[in-house]
Amino acid sequence: MVAFGKKLKERQIEEWQGYYINYKIMKKKVRQYANQIEAGALDRRHVLKDFSRMLDNQIEKIVLFLLEQQGALAGRIAELNEQQDALQEQPEIAKISELREAYRAVGRDLLKLLFFVEINAIGLRKILKKFDKRFGYKFTDYYVKTRANHPYSQLRQIFKHVGLGAVVGALSRNLAELQDRQGSYLSIYDQPALPLQDPVVDSIKAAADRLTHSTNFLNFLGQHALIMQEELPSPAEEDVVDQRYHFMSLLLNLANTFLYMVNTYIIVPTADDYSMSLGAAATVCGIVIGSMAVAQVFSSVYFSAWSNKSYFRPLVFSSIVLCIGNALYALAYDMQSLPILLIGRLCCGLGSARAVNRRYISDCVPLKIRMQASAGFVSASALGMACGPALAGLLQSNFKIFNLTFNKETLPGWVMAFGWLIYLVWLWISFREPVLETEENPVPQESNADSDVVEKGLAQPLLIKSNEQDDGDGNQEYDESEEAPEESRLPVNSIAAAYRLLTPSVKVQLLIYFMLKYAMEVLLSESSVITEYYFQWSTGTVAIFLACLGLTVLPVNVIVGSYISNMFQDRQILLASEIMVLLGIVLSFQVIIPYSVPQYVISGLIMFVSAEVLEGVNLSLLSRVMSSRLSRGTYNGGLLSTEAGTIARVIADGTITLAGYLGQSRLLNATLVPSLLICIASITATCFTYNSLY
Repeated sequence: MVAFGKKLKERQIEEWQGYYINYKIMKKKVRQYANQIEAGALDRRHVLKDFSRMLDNQIEKIVLFLLEQQGALAGRIAELNEQQDALQEQPEIAKISELREAYRAVGRDLLKLLFFVEINAIGLRKILKKFDKRFGYKFTDYYVKTRANHPYSQLRQIFKHVGLGAVVGALSRNLAELQDRQGSYLSIYDQPALPLQDPVVDSIKAAADRLTHSTNFLNFLGQHALIMQEELPSPAEEDVVDQRYHFMSLLLNLANTFLYMVNTYIIVPTADDYSMSLGAAATVCGIVIGSMAVAQVFSSVYFSAWSNKSYFRPLVFSSIVLCIGNALYALAYDMQSLPILLIGRLCCGLGSARAVNRRYISDCVPLKIRMQASAGFVSASALGMACGPALAGLLQSNFKIFNLTFNKETLPGWVMAFGWLIYLVWLWISFREPVLETEENPVPQESNADSDVVEKGLAQPLLIKSNEQDDGDGNQEYDESEEAPEESRLPVNSIAAAYRLLTPSVKVQLLIYFMLKYAMEVLLSESSVITEYYFQWSTGTVAIFLACLGLTVLPVNVIVGSYISNMFQDRQILLASEIMVLLGIVLSFQVIIPYSVPQYVISGLIMFVSAEVLEGVNLSLLSRVMSSRLSRGTYNGGLLSTEAGTIARVIADGTITLAGYLGQSRLLNATLVPSLLICIASITATCFTYNSLY
């Protein structure tokens, strides 16, 4: 793996090299600033102003070239439009074919221009991240705040590729017109108008979507999976991935995801009744539900490490453990043993292979369909979340076979045990183990000076000291950012090393993820206890309520991904969603007696839907601000987010059980207070880092 600056240079179009951001010079400038500040020759204010001026010059160079190229493309399209108008009266096959090919040539040049913009946008993000990492987390905040919202912003030209949309639209329209005209003028058969299917236009749209990060539902949904990707993947690496891809194996990973989410939520409507049947309090359901998450905290790590060597074996192990765990969960009723019940749920958590499912998509699915696979992962999770409670509502039988009881408490365990057994047979027959490349290499031990990540901002003159190495051009440039040489770009080898790579904005995003998972877990896990106490809801009614909440996931993401994300910035949606979650929490408090069904349902719906919107935007931003060293390996970004969410669920379920000691009349408000405080803290943290989420 080569250094980022060298990799960036390799991807540049040769004849345009003078117009790209000069990443190498800017890296040198950052190093010079560091030396001068240490020597006392410069103050921080001068550094801010001077580096801002340098960035302004670089951006202006890029933008002026971009406008020049846009004008040239627009002129070529205008000339071709005149030729197209002349063909309206006397259409000729040869001339229409030539004209279409000419439009396609313009499209190919437009694709080059989009790639030019993308390379510069990545370079700008990298140099801003590098500056913040070296001097403290303030410059990006200052620069974006002063430049991005200015009426004459040139920064917006790069990140929003202003003006290129008009060229894309003109090109697409004219190619579509030529396609329709050929059908109506040159064929003796009447043909219906076909949607435009042109590889050049498809490539342009894909490049534009990649540049804006989230312009449609599929991309937005896929970002929920937080499957990290290299910003500049190499064609050679992609060829290797193509050879490893197997559709049935991908389908089996998605099926594993679906079954696990069903397994997680199928017991929620009946966990309180099951606890009481074993002689425990109803609020012990928090421990019953949360024990699965406790085990998942550990299983996520060893499954992620195991997937470095195999995908098949961990999936087999997962299926066997889940089959045993569900059987123990069901047998606990006849054995009248709460410990057996908890051991069964712990086994289910130890069988959580979501880390393997994520890694398979990240490592073995080609880039061209990776977003679809990521969206499939999220859809399978959402569908499992809705199907779990719904299935529990259907399992209302009560009978015995060979002294084994089958009722609403035990049937979820028996059904899931049988489901995992069927899955295990399917896995054994159909899964194909891909050829794995070695991902993990020992990472040199970092010095104590290196481990002190810059987080204190420019309020303190703190610099990260590092061993300097030659960058290949005779210049001494090295630090621990992702632009550094090969050793510093290897995957991290521990949670501690991963933590040291987290900037304040990443930590804020993880806090937000913790908050939304905590709030959702409190809402879902205590629903059966709360609704029975206040409204006397049956198990079937609770199951319907939870299933309806789960079914909102995909429609909400369609609306946000297709419309809202195109009208507002991700950071704006992020802050608005946090405020809506806060509103849902506040409305949930019992301040009016009697506590009404409409209040509970409406507040729960607001909280759940807002948290779902927040999750998608949060993970989208997290993937953008997180270090590229966390894109692969055992301790990757997906694992960190999973751990944050799982720990939140564990604490939430523990809170429910502890609050149960106060009595069921105080349970609701007692569990909502921590959610309220964490939500306020996350909103405050978001406001402090708002301008860095760019």
